[in-house]
Amino acid sequence: MSTRLPLVYHEDYSPPFPAGHRFPMEKFRLLHEHLSASGILGTDNWQRPELCPDEVLALAHAPAYIRAFQAGELAPPLQRQLGLPWSEVLVRRTLRAVGGSLLTLELALRHGLACHLAGGTHHAHHDYPAGFCIFNDLAILALSLLESGRAGRVLILDCDVHQGDGTARILAEVPDAVTVSLHCATNYPARKAQSDWDIPLPRGLDDAGYLQVLDEALGYLLPLHQPDVVLYDAGVDVHRDDALGYLDLTDAGLAARDGFVLRRCLAADIPVVGVIGGGYSADRQALARRHGILHHTATQVWQELGLT
Repeated sequence: MSTRLPLVYHEDYSPPFPAGHRFPMEKFRLLHEHLSASGILGTDNWQRPELCPDEVLALAHAPAYIRAFQAGELAPPLQRQLGLPWSEVLVRRTLRAVGGSLLTLELALRHGLACHLAGGTHHAHHDYPAGFCIFNDLAILALSLLESGRAGRVLILDCDVHQGDGTARILAEVPDAVTVSLHCATNYPARKAQSDWDIPLPRGLDDAGYLQVLDEALGYLLPLHQPDVVLYDAGVDVHRDDALGYLDLTDAGLAARDGFVLRRCLAADIPVVGVIGGGYSADRQALARRHGILHHTATQVWQELGLT
């Protein structure tokens, strides 16, 4: 058995996609290639997920919505709201990616830390898609943990630049799923939901300002809620070069953010599930490297702490 950080990925994650589409579907494949070339990902620590079963999707989503998406029968307004062209391979990719987040959760519970090369679909709502998100893996994981009794309280730390509106609404009546969203105040969605803890950030916030806010937030929230598991959405659309971002973090700032979150949680013996969240750039290679900062940093923390 490998003693390296468990990483979850499947070849289904980057199906063929229309050239020039705003959503960078190839970034998952490029991230896999980047981590493989850099030695972070190998045959010993690469875990391939199964498809997520419908009954698990139904923890967070309406069965009629699940069926309509899988059959390609979403109403045209919902299809436009999703922003992705429907296909059978997109359905398979979607179910596989949620399965990947579930597998990442299982590995994190076993080892203390595991990271996905996808995930963080926080705009998906109970019965409709939004913002390139179809099923909400963060809400599904939280509800799976709570309903199975494997956790008494789950904290979702969403550091994507966009508010996790779908997660907040799905879990609004679930007191033991604590939703925390650090997001740019003037970014998508225009109509914000109400998370348990919303931390709106000013446009143009830099590394130092962001890390100060994060330090204060975790210093208060972790002792207050004492979660059994943290689901960490490490969106890189907070980066200064992101096409949809509006914040001003650098590569070094992303690494500092990820390291801070992981070390703070693991020091308190809280397992962490890392998902990559949003990131948008015409330079897909640069975007893949940016997402890989999570996995590089998590590997460093894994080695520092001697996890197995």
